[in-house]
Amino acid sequence: MGIELANLLLSLIQILSLLIFARAIFSWFDPGFSSQIGRFLYQITEPIIAPIRQVLPPMGMLDLSVLVTLILLMILQQLIRSVLVG
Repeated sequence: MGIELANLLLSLIQILSLLIFARAIFSWFDPGFSSQIGRFLYQITEPIIAPIRQVLPPMGMLDLSVLVTLILLMILQQLIRSVLVG
């Protein structure tokens, strides 16, 4: 994997992680994502979170898909970094 490509992927993962984290925080204030910022965060992050939500078993009112998505993105970052080093 080229260093430039790996750095681009790491940057994209970091931005996506920040957007997902912002979505999680924003959902406390605008749970229906009815504001313009809420809709933007939802539209950008939902395609990544939705498949994970489909795999996770229901936990009542608790949606762990955002947390699982962030953990998976961190693992992916570590894998890319390990390829760069090794």
